[in-house]
Parts: sequence; structure tokens; C-alpha cells
Amino acid sequence: MNRILLALILALAALPSRAADRPNIVVVLADDFGWGDPACQGNKLVETPIIDRLAKEGVRFTQGYVAAPICSPSRCGIITGNFPARWKITSFLQTRAGNKACEMADYLDPTAPSLPRMLKDAGYATAHVGKWHLGGGRDVTDAPKFAAYGYDLGLGTYESPEPAAPLGLKTTPWGPQDQLEPQQVPRHRRTAWMVDRTLEFLKANAAKRCFVNLWLDDTHTPFVPSDAALKAARRPMEGEPKAKYRAVLVEMDRQIGRLLDGLKGTNTLVLFLGDNGASPPFERERSGGLRGQKLSLYEGGVRVPMMAWWPGTLAGGAVNETTVLATVDFLPTLATIAGAKLPADAKPDGEDLSAALRGEAPVRRKPLLWEYGRNATSFAYPKDAKHRSPNLAIRSGDWKLLVNADGTGAELYDLSKDRAEAVNRAADHPDRVGELTAAVLAWRKSLP
Repeated sequence: MNRILLALILALAALPSRAADRPNIVVVLADDFGWGDPACQGNKLVETPIIDRLAKEGVRFTQGYVAAPICSPSRCGIITGNFPARWKITSFLQTRAGNKACEMADYLDPTAPSLPRMLKDAGYATAHVGKWHLGGGRDVTDAPKFAAYGYDLGLGTYESPEPAAPLGLKTTPWGPQDQLEPQQVPRHRRTAWMVDRTLEFLKANAAKRCFVNLWLDDTHTPFVPSDAALKAARRPMEGEPKAKYRAVLVEMDRQIGRLLDGLKGTNTLVLFLGDNGASPPFERERSGGLRGQKLSLYEGGVRVPMMAWWPGTLAGGAVNETTVLATVDFLPTLATIAGAKLPADAKPDGEDLSAALRGEAPVRRKPLLWEYGRNATSFAYPKDAKHRSPNLAIRSGDWKLLVNADGTGAELYDLSKDRAEAVNRAADHPDRVGELTAAVLAWRKSLP
């Protein structure tokens, strides 16, 4: 055989994205899930055996980051591979008047790069199941439907363009939606309903590769367990809020077990993570010793539990403490794993770290940048001043700088030695402060 032809055949056979190896992909996003919520990351309040199993059978990333410390922009980063401020989403999407006051769009621009659209173009069946919060709900009635982003199936909760029929609607002064809890599926059954729909979609499309965003409501407050689960979760001399939190997390953990059991025998990559840091109550106990929480650019707001589970590809029990893996990396990373092509005009802020999902420990090259809130109206702050951050941040290598949009209040931390962000090193490294401040302010100025 011609040597060149033989070499080409061997090279093609070695490609990790060839059709036979392309996995199903399920992204499980837990709401307001702090870095310390899994037992394997220090939770002393609740045992989470299934989430711990994800880590034992896969890889746990101790430096996993989301694109924002609050829901809507965090989700935008997953879908687009871009820092969400590029799409004018820097806080949670709400009413039209509220979005305008915060200088935000009303919904994610459907012309933005889209992970589900990219995978659909590569032959995947695509579905969104659960919380969306990227447009629709309240008085935003013209948000694009799920199909505009590349989904074959969209089953949203109330804050979406297409709330799933079993979840119900209520009539309000601005239309048939409600910012309260209109769903007919009881809150304590919501995660089970979402897992059911996910497994049904995978079964119905078993002849194809599938991509599913399974975005849970839990562990967002209010904690609403069943009466039986609450009774089982109670401990002597303990308040009701902790019992409710424990009951909700125990049930969420159990439902993730149902998901994994339903995936047995399939070639499926599961990415499990939180959408931002923990929210009150007892957020300090749920942040794993990190400073900050939901609504903060300190680590407790943007560093989240992140695990990859891929039986047959990932050896179990690995803890990757090296790779800084961010959700803006998902689009280019999953493009490689799925054999998909990036759109010609796509300019991901993330990078291809697919080697990390195959058990290696690549080192990040690109910096991470954050903007939380465009103006004073945009901000909701943690009550404790220690955990209120400036509204801009940049991580480059092991260094992280936080600064206000007017250039004041710079704080510098060496995360390799101080992940709790306890010692501000700004005074010791004025040159580095100047360099990183210039970089993040230039980035901020470039945004729409």
C-alpha cells in the first residue's frame, strides 16, 4: 500500500472525534450550588453519595469556573463560549424595565454562537430540559423559541420562551406567565420530572448522538422538599431551614443517581457543575472556605463544583488541581470531542481543553474576565461587606485582580497560595496591578 495513503488511514483512525467514539453529552447544571455543597468537597451538613460517585468514577476539577456569579450571564457563557458581557447580559434577566435599567438585553441574541446549534449541525439530537433564564418570562413575551438556538426539544420552566406544558401557567397582568411558582409539578418533584424527560429524550433518539442541557431548579431557594423527605432529614436541635436544605440536596443527589443508572451501557459524557456560588441561608458553610458567594466575584461566587463522568474513557478517582477549566471553554472543548465545527464567525473567549476531559491536565493559556453588573442598578450584594466584590475581575495564571469599573479599589490575590483571597497583594506588586488593571479596563471598554 502507498505509504502516504497508509499514513492517512492511520491518522484518521486515531482521531478522537470519529463517529464511533463521539459520546452523548449531558450538562447537568445545579442552581446556586456552592463549591462546598458536595460532601467530597467538604459538606458536613449533607451526604451526597451520588455526586461523590461522579467524582470517584470520573474527574473532579478543583479549579472549575463559571462566567458570572448569577444565573443568566452564567448560562450565557455555557451556550456561547463568550464572556456574557459581550451579549449585554451582566446580571439576571427580569422585566423589560429592569433589564433596561441594568443596560441589558431582554434575551440572548439568537445570532450569538450556540453550543446546541453547533452540535446539531454535527448530527446530534439536542434538547434543553429545565431552567433557562436567558429570555422569556415576566413581561418579555417575544423571546426567541428554543429552536432559534439549535434545540430540537425545549422544555423550559416558567422563565423561558416555552414553559413545558406539564408545568402550567398562570394569567398575570402582562400575560400568561408568573414570576412566582406557577408550576403544576410540585417543587419537590421538579428534579425527578426533569430527569424523566432527559432519559425519555435519550431513549427516543438512541440511534443518534444526543446533547442535553439538564438545568435543575435545585438548590435555588425556596427549599421545598416533600413532607416525607423533610421528616427523614430532621436532626435533633436543628432549625427547619437546614433540614429543608438537607432534604432537597439528598433528593437531588438521588435523582442524579437515576440519571446515571439510565445511562448504563451508553457512551455518555456527563458534565456536572453549579451555575454560581451558594446563596443564603448558611452560605458560609456551603462555600468550602472560599471568600464570596452568589452575587460576588470572589472565588465563592464563580468557582463551582465541576466534575466530568465518562465511563470507558475517564479513569475514576482523578482530582485535577492543575487545569483552570471554565464554562466558556465548553463550546470549543465539546466541539473537539463531538467532531463538530466551530461557526466560521465564532470567536470563543474560551479554549479547547478537551484533553482535560480525557484525563490529562492541560494548562490554561487565555485569561478569564468577569463583569458583574453594568451600573448601580444592576447590583445585588451579599449582606456581609467582606464578601462584596468590585464588579470587574481578571484571572491570568495564578493571579486574580478585582477592580471597580472606574479603576479604583484594586485587589490582587495569588490563588496558588491563597484561594480564600485573604491577603491582598496589591501593594506588593504594583506593576502586576497596573498590567492587569489596564487589561480588564480595556476589555470593559470594548464591550457593547
